[in-house]
Amino acid sequence: MTRALRAEPAGPGDVDALTGALRAALDRQGPAVLPVAPGAGPVRALSAERVPDDVALVVATSGSTGAPRGVMLSAAALRASAAATDARLGGPAQWLLALPAHHVAGVQVVVRSLLAGTRPVVLRATDGGFRPDGFAAGTAALTGERRYVSLVPTQLHRLLDHDAGRAALLTYDAVLLGGAATPPALLERARSASARVVTTYGMSETCGGCVYDGSALDGVRVRLGADGTVLLAGPVLARGYLGRPDLDRATFTRDEGVRWLRTNDLGRLEGGLLTVVGRADDVLVTGGVKVAPAGVERVVAGLDGVGEVCVVGVPDPEWGQAVVAVVVPRGGAAPPTVAQVRSAVAATLGAPAAPRHVVAVDRLPLRGPGKVDRRGVLALAAARLGRQST
Repeated sequence: MTRALRAEPAGPGDVDALTGALRAALDRQGPAVLPVAPGAGPVRALSAERVPDDVALVVATSGSTGAPRGVMLSAAALRASAAATDARLGGPAQWLLALPAHHVAGVQVVVRSLLAGTRPVVLRATDGGFRPDGFAAGTAALTGERRYVSLVPTQLHRLLDHDAGRAALLTYDAVLLGGAATPPALLERARSASARVVTTYGMSETCGGCVYDGSALDGVRVRLGADGTVLLAGPVLARGYLGRPDLDRATFTRDEGVRWLRTNDLGRLEGGLLTVVGRADDVLVTGGVKVAPAGVERVVAGLDGVGEVCVVGVPDPEWGQAVVAVVVPRGGAAPPTVAQVRSAVAATLGAPAAPRHVVAVDRLPLRGPGKVDRRGVLALAAARLGRQST
C-alpha cells in the first residue's frame, strides 16, 4: 500500500503547522510530510511521488551530485530514534530549534518535541544567519525543566566567543553537536567551559544522530567494512530513497538477515567506540601520497589562534594537489604561519600531510544546516592562490 506525500513549508514561522502535519503523518491520519525551505522548487517536485504506507517523513538531501533525492523515514524509525535519544540523554525535554527544519537534525527537533509532548522554541533567523545574541534570547524563552539543543560546530564556535551566547549554552542539559567533524580543540574548549556537549554521528538515512560520543544508541549496531568504511544497522534506518531503487541497492545491504547502511565515512572501532576519521571521497593525493583532510584539520585546529579550519587540495603542477589549510582566526588573533602549520602537522602526521599554504578568511562557506561547504572552500582557496579549482 502507498500514501500521498505532501510538501510542507519549514521556515521558522511554519513550525506549528509542520508539527500538526507530522502528528497526522505519524498516526497515519494524513499524508507523509516533505519539509521544504522557502523557494525550494526542485525539492518540492518530489512531493508528486507516492510513498510506502509506513513512511511518515521524507527528508530531501543533495548527496554528492547536488540533485535532490528523498530519504524515506518510517514512523517506527522516527519513534525508535526519539526513544533512544531520550534514553541516552536522561529523559524528554524542551528543545530549542536552532537548525533549519527542512534538514534532518532540525526536523528531528520537531519530531522529538511532538513525541515528548513539548513545544520547541524556534530560533528566528536573521539576515546575518545564526547570532549568539539571538540564541541567548531563544534560550531565555524556554520554560521546561530540562532543555536540549542541536548545533553544528560553527554555531558552537560562535557561542563560545560571545559572553551572552556562552552563558546561555551552559544552561542546557544536553547540547547535541553534529553535522560535521568536531575539532578536538573546540570540544575541549566547550567542555572546559562546562557545556554539556554530546557529539553525534549520523545522517538522514539514520534519522539523524545514532551514535553519541562514539557509542551507538540502543538498538543501533556499528561495524567497519573491509575498506574501513562505517556500516550501520538498527531500527532507525531509512526505508530507502524515494523512487531510486538504484540508490537503495548501492547503499543498503543484507548480511545474515541484518540490513546495513553502507556509509562513505572512514572510521575506527576501539573498545566498542566509533571514531570517524573522515570521508572516503575527501581524501587528497599529493605527490602520490594519500592525505585525509580530517586528520590535518584536527592538528591545525589545536594551534593557537585558530577558531575553525578546513583543509582542501588545490591543483598543483608539481604535487598534483597541494594541501591548503583555510583558517578562521579566533578572537582577532593572527593566524598561524605556514611554517608553524607545516611543523605541527609534519610532526604528527608526516611531511606529505603538511599544508603548503595557509589562507585566512573571516568565515568558512557553509551549506545546508551549517556544514562547511568544501567545494566553496576549495573555490575560495584556489582563487586566493591563483589556481583553477576542479
